[in-house]
Amino acid sequence: MKLTILGGGGFRVPLVYSALLADDDRLIDRLCLYDTDPVRLRVVESVLAQMQAAHPSPKPVKVEVTTDLPTALTGADFVFSAIRVGGLESRIADERRALALGVLGQETVGPGGIAYALRSIPVALEMARELNRRSPEAFVLNFTNPAGMITEAMRTELGHRVVGICDTPSGMFRRLATHFDVDDNRLNIDYVGLNHLGWLRHATVGQRDLVQELLQDDDGLAGFEEGQLFGVDWVRQLGTLPNEYLAYYYNNRDAVAAITRQQQTRGEYLAEQQDRFYRQVMQDPGQALARWQSARAEREDSYMREIRDGEGAGTEHGGGYEKVALDAMHAIARNERATMILNVANGSAIEALPSEAVVEVPCLVDAGGARPLAVRRPDPAQLGLMLQIKHVEQLTIQAATKRDSGLAWEALSLHPLVGSTTIAKSLAESLTS
Repeated sequence: MKLTILGGGGFRVPLVYSALLADDDRLIDRLCLYDTDPVRLRVVESVLAQMQAAHPSPKPVKVEVTTDLPTALTGADFVFSAIRVGGLESRIADERRALALGVLGQETVGPGGIAYALRSIPVALEMARELNRRSPEAFVLNFTNPAGMITEAMRTELGHRVVGICDTPSGMFRRLATHFDVDDNRLNIDYVGLNHLGWLRHATVGQRDLVQELLQDDDGLAGFEEGQLFGVDWVRQLGTLPNEYLAYYYNNRDAVAAITRQQQTRGEYLAEQQDRFYRQVMQDPGQALARWQSARAEREDSYMREIRDGEGAGTEHGGGYEKVALDAMHAIARNERATMILNVANGSAIEALPSEAVVEVPCLVDAGGARPLAVRRPDPAQLGLMLQIKHVEQLTIQAATKRDSGLAWEALSLHPLVGSTTIAKSLAESLTS
């Protein structure tokens, strides 16, 4: 089967290739990398070639590279969408523009997420239309952030053939299973939310609820990532394990202050690091894999450091998303039924949200795609935040597709992390001028 990665020159592509090489079933035997930047493609191709050499197999995964979108999409069985419209330069501008106005400058949460979506949605929709022309049966696994909004927009062209993937929820319950030495495949997961805004409420195995057991364990919770990030007392008060991105909501002023104090924004740090990595590999291709491994370790160690009291999590996204993607492909291609947390159309899973709204919940995945499982009703605070953010997301999708600056202003104004129509107007004018 052929897998195409849109954004194939991206830094995290080797993670996907590593997962493909480790797949004994060899579901994917052709990997096509598409990117608009031929230099980045050559660098990633060098890294993958050295990965393949270090992992000899009688059934190699053939790698192709192209800067031609129709070629990349023709004959694809699966497509990973991992594009960054505007590059890191636009991300940096989003971050700095927001921070200058005293609001959160972050890639996917708040005004940065809206800005990212406004740029990305038109491009993602054109890619979806091209896919329908070239490979109308192919499934899309969307990694492009903000994943919930991009997935919801692409559904207008692809329907059930697109699902959004994020490794944060699955990473959370896998860490929980490891903490209690329980097979994560045995857990019954109660998770509800939107992308980068959700809560792991229960994780049961037999009569045990591992979430509630953790909440009662002083040392265990203090050493758990969410206990460290949010504080033991607050996690206990919530009675649930919050998605790490909720730190930008629960501790918004602290986060803005902490990010403002940094000499570099996250985008500036990544731009500097990636420029160095791609330049070094072009100068010395023989060290491509070693350079990538070193840069990856540095990058992961610094993830969300600005709101983690100077300590990186060591688990930047990409440290698990490739496994989620491979599991999803197996379930769809082989009709191997699996339960996974994905971003899909709500249907009737969360009663208060529109049926077309993309939510992040446990899903049943098989040859028919991913379908949300019924979840217990969110509590009032969870539901209220989900309703507000989903309304903002849907306004943003409309603003992007209609190129309507008024809708962009409305979306920014109604986002709880902006809190000012005046600031929202300044942001909207800078984004749509």
